[in-house]
Amino acid sequence: MERVPITREGYENLKKELEHLIKDERPKNILAIEEARAHGDISENAEFEAAKERQAFIDGRLTDLKYKLLAADIIDPDTLPKDRAVFACTVVVENVDTGESLKYQLVGPDESNIEKGRISVSSPLGKLIIGKKTGDEIILNAPGGKRCYELIDIL
Repeated sequence: MERVPITREGYENLKKELEHLIKDERPKNILAIEEARAHGDISENAEFEAAKERQAFIDGRLTDLKYKLLAADIIDPDTLPKDRAVFACTVVVENVDTGESLKYQLVGPDESNIEKGRISVSSPLGKLIIGKKTGDEIILNAPGGKRCYELIDIL
């Protein structure tokens, strides 16, 4: 099994979601199935079909979360070097062409959220940033063309 890097916070969030599905969502959905079944003929019962589909989704997500937790490799950022971009650090990069500064935290694939400034170390830009030092140039071959960044700061 391939280990997947994750922060302690990301690991805890996956555990909370798993617990929520097991303790809240699954029992609630089982009741919905029982109620729909009590309405009689299940062959043409839309409520029953919807509840069964929801159950399949919940079961699939439970399997996915269990696998992700088993494969998780919790990385403590305090044990990593501070002189270069590494997992869980926050970096500031500047687009050389536009002068726009972007701030990203480098996280595992299960934690990435671009709206929150969290990019995966396995994303194209994340792969290029890892190992870089302040002042290094980063050239990204994006679908819209080449983009050039400079690593401004490692936080």
